[in-house]
Amino acid sequence: MSLLDRHIGFLEALRSAGLSVSLAEGLDAIEALHHIGWDEREVVRTAYAATLVKKQSQRVTFDAIFDLYYPRLVGDGDRRRSEESLDRALQGDAEEPGVRDNGAALAAFTDELAEAMSGAEGGEQAELLDLAVEAIARFGAMPGRGPGLSSWSAYTALQRVAPHQLMSQLVAGLMADGLVEEDAERVATRRVDQFSRLVEAEARRRIAEEKGAEHVADIVVRPTIDRLDFTAARRADIAEMRREIYPLARRLATRLTKQQHARRRGALDFRRTVRASLSTGGVPLETHHRPKRPHRTELVVLCDVSGSVANFAQFTLLLVFALREQFHKVRAFTFVDQVHEVTHHFTPGGDVVEVMENLAASTAHAALWGRTNYGRAFTRFAEEHPDALGPKTSLLILGDARSNYSDLSLPVLRELAGSVKHAWWLNPEHPRHWGTGDSAAPSYGEIVPMVECRNLTQLEEFVSQISMGGTGRQPAR
Repeated sequence: MSLLDRHIGFLEALRSAGLSVSLAEGLDAIEALHHIGWDEREVVRTAYAATLVKKQSQRVTFDAIFDLYYPRLVGDGDRRRSEESLDRALQGDAEEPGVRDNGAALAAFTDELAEAMSGAEGGEQAELLDLAVEAIARFGAMPGRGPGLSSWSAYTALQRVAPHQLMSQLVAGLMADGLVEEDAERVATRRVDQFSRLVEAEARRRIAEEKGAEHVADIVVRPTIDRLDFTAARRADIAEMRREIYPLARRLATRLTKQQHARRRGALDFRRTVRASLSTGGVPLETHHRPKRPHRTELVVLCDVSGSVANFAQFTLLLVFALREQFHKVRAFTFVDQVHEVTHHFTPGGDVVEVMENLAASTAHAALWGRTNYGRAFTRFAEEHPDALGPKTSLLILGDARSNYSDLSLPVLRELAGSVKHAWWLNPEHPRHWGTGDSAAPSYGEIVPMVECRNLTQLEEFVSQISMGGTGRQPAR
């Protein structure tokens, strides 16, 4: 593969992962690289990042793809450590020369890893990188696997090395250096996580050499945070999504305000236009329009907060309430099998972490039997909150429509949808899963339009539409 082919493949992989990279930006990167040269890998990384990355949240994905297309090492990469192991063996150490994995090799490696992570800054970065390379080379090799299967596994290496078992040793060392136990545990956890990520990156590099960088970028590299599925988000991803919500809301509010100003002008006022044209000899040089009545949606949000869809529901609620000035009125209800109103949690200027914690705590009020039951929830909502819906209201339902094979109460939902101006259902699952297992998405979708909403980008697009009074298919009546 030529350098130009690698550059083009790198840009295509970035686009596939969710980064918007234009042709002009790709040319800017080439121009920057022309001036700095290719002899320093980190300088090349910085030049690419400066010309292609627009948001800090995209940097993690960018770095992962850059490491695939421009790896730090090529081939085995552990020759130096193998030679060191041979020297130790010749000097009488327990580790035998040429042995990749045995008890002595594992013990020697974990001792060296513990020493590296116990340093003032958790070990020099280059030393930890070398240890990650050795961890995969020694303990992550899986030779002789079938066609299409990789010969390297970060999971196998981490299970063998078990860096988490060094936590108590690291905590004790940090406390001896003067840290309190809580801070020591936090620092030790960060260092163990850092090493684990380096091992995973080394496994990706080796797999990319086997199968090609394109294959690994498509399958292994996680998309940017705004395109990451809510249901696939890990704890660190959720924390990053929290930080993204209000900047996203501010950008969206600014765009909506501009769109509303552009659409203020109403229909043509023919009489005023003709009357004004009399002063110019009957030529209508200036048109006059009727004032447009401002439109703001009254919104009721009814969301499932059970299981893996809870994160999706909470982020949707946060975004809606961050944009509540775009709506005339907003009310929110959560459910598992009971319905509980949570509107009071969203106070102006509220802390996002506190709001998320309050929403998580409200789950207990939304569950009576502990099993998701959409039919029961719709029935209880209709009975307990008949004043929530009206002809000027839009209803937004959030959930995966998986009701544990219980009664769906389709007539109740049809009545709810028929009493409002618009109704939508946001589903965080991929459409290919709708109707599988206990999913009632096809049945509910015949009554309320079901919209795929699996990440922040799709959520932003949908909220923008309903804020501007977007319609879509009318609910069944």
